[in-house]
Amino acid sequence: MTPGIDFKLLRIFAAVVRHQGFARAQQELNLTTSAISTYMAQLESDVGFTVCRRGRGGFALTDKGELLLSETLRVLGEVDSFERYTQSLKGELGGTLKIGVLDTTVTDPSLPMAEAIGVFSSRFPGMHLNLLIRSPYELQKGLLDNDLDIAVGFFPAKANGLVYQPLYREQQWLYCSDRHPCFQQRNLRASAVSEMSVVSRSYWSQTELSRHGFKRSVATVESMEAQLILILSGRYIGYLPEHYAQSWVEQGRLKVLLPSEFGYQSQFSLVLRRGRSRELPLQAMRELLQTGKRGSKR
Repeated sequence: MTPGIDFKLLRIFAAVVRHQGFARAQQELNLTTSAISTYMAQLESDVGFTVCRRGRGGFALTDKGELLLSETLRVLGEVDSFERYTQSLKGELGGTLKIGVLDTTVTDPSLPMAEAIGVFSSRFPGMHLNLLIRSPYELQKGLLDNDLDIAVGFFPAKANGLVYQPLYREQQWLYCSDRHPCFQQRNLRASAVSEMSVVSRSYWSQTELSRHGFKRSVATVESMEAQLILILSGRYIGYLPEHYAQSWVEQGRLKVLLPSEFGYQSQFSLVLRRGRSRELPLQAMRELLQTGKRGSKR
């Protein structure tokens, strides 16, 4: 990074890229397009190259602009982290803590999120909490973009720049509903189950699907609730977390299919952006989740 570049220019640059243009970034920056253009010209003068092009083809970063953006996000993330750390040392624990989790975790006894949040809120009453439900990809992207502070979930693919701390393993079973033809069948064969219409998750790759014994899926969902609905329709089979499906099993609405062949476990982890582990609020939430997890029933 060229010495002497104003961090304000970097923040304007990041906002322009986030909104894909000068006009769309006006509201966030509270600047006119003319002012934004002036600041961007100053940034390009400071770094010595063109960072973006705009015209009839729309907004686009140059190759060097792409590299500058990556470094800009890293630097701004470290600056924000440093500011939060110094505030915590002074006892100024205000602001917002943004937590991201996968859906259906509310029924998971291994993840005492509600209890941890309760203790955290009483310990840090000045902090505003923002709890978001996201997919694994969105959780990781949110951490990398500093839109999230901490996340808990299952991450089939790891992202550079993040630190993953294992918490526990979540049991997944393959289910069919009482409306499905195989619900009353006995002596099912794995080869026959593998040919049934299965629901997959949007963040699963073909490799992940094959790992669970299926060549293709006939339906895709974004959430476990959507997956449950499709399974209950009787037209599909699919995977669900054991804790989430348990009440439906007890009602006689769902049945586990060939657990020894199709059951598997997902490794849940607590994830932070690299370099942020020293921040007091994040340390506190991490310790609460890790301590609560050890005391929960598995």
